[in-house]
Amino acid sequence: MPKEHRPRHGSMGFSPRKRSESPVPHFSSWPEIETGPKLQGFAGYKAGMTHAFVVDYRPTSTTSGQEVQIPVTVIETPPMRVAAVRVYRRGHAGLEVAGELWAEKIDKELRRLFPTPKKHDGSDALGKIDAAEIDDVRVITHTQPTLVTGVPKKVPELMEQRIGGGTLPERLAYARTLLGREVRVSDFCREGSMVDVAAITKGKGWQGHHTRWGTKLLSHKNSKFRRNIGTLGNFQPGYVRPTVPQSGQMGYHQRTEYNKRVLRIGEDGKDITPDGGFLHYGPVRTSYVLVHGSIPGPTKRLIRFRDAARGGYVHLEKAPELTYLSKASKQGA
Repeated sequence: MPKEHRPRHGSMGFSPRKRSESPVPHFSSWPEIETGPKLQGFAGYKAGMTHAFVVDYRPTSTTSGQEVQIPVTVIETPPMRVAAVRVYRRGHAGLEVAGELWAEKIDKELRRLFPTPKKHDGSDALGKIDAAEIDDVRVITHTQPTLVTGVPKKVPELMEQRIGGGTLPERLAYARTLLGREVRVSDFCREGSMVDVAAITKGKGWQGHHTRWGTKLLSHKNSKFRRNIGTLGNFQPGYVRPTVPQSGQMGYHQRTEYNKRVLRIGEDGKDITPDGGFLHYGPVRTSYVLVHGSIPGPTKRLIRFRDAARGGYVHLEKAPELTYLSKASKQGA
């Protein structure tokens, strides 16, 4: 008998499939945490991938407790600098900015991003705000790409990171202590913790119906084309619906992946740089994070981290036991 049900080809969940407006990914939500106050986000640059041997830390796995080979991604995480503290209050349409306090000395590299004031007095910027009106505390941070030789750029990326955990007065006081200082990835997470990652995927340019949506190839007896779709839709209504798979932009979309395990946090990039350096990146020179599995985006792409927003994973009290990390040359691999 014929199949009664055939799902459509391609998901509508990511439509419209257009290029991301910014190479810097964003988070629309932040999870609540019990510990803290602490920084709930960080960012780094994707260096490449390699493989490692680790003692399987998953208790329900068939290889639990055994040494297994896994793919790992290396992300270089130079220190970030906190440029400002921003507080939010609850408005009619959600959170709205109540005020912000900028550091006395603003990094000169920020001038490449936007015009910075030569003189500003922000000593009492947050003192005029009623503490009872504050609903959320965040810090405005920026990267320091000049510390990384694998990324050929000088303009820093600007982004918000939430301060979570503890009471609101504690979070505000903690944010003030970070103002104007450098923060490291160890201030955000530890070895063995779970994080969410967001990045802009590899751009594929303009692709056809079959590649972009995974539609079925037409019959080999079809006239002229096999990789096209059979129809643009109904005669009525008199327009082409957005559900019809058509050619267009593929890739360079923001994607967020949940529950990535942090295997190692290190300060010396020589410990994980393969012979000859990573392809199209070179050696890792600053601190780094080793993550289990793959991550969206090509080499050099900015990767953002966030505390894991979903449960369903194993909480580890100590870091996973990494027995071997491949540093073999990736040239010609």
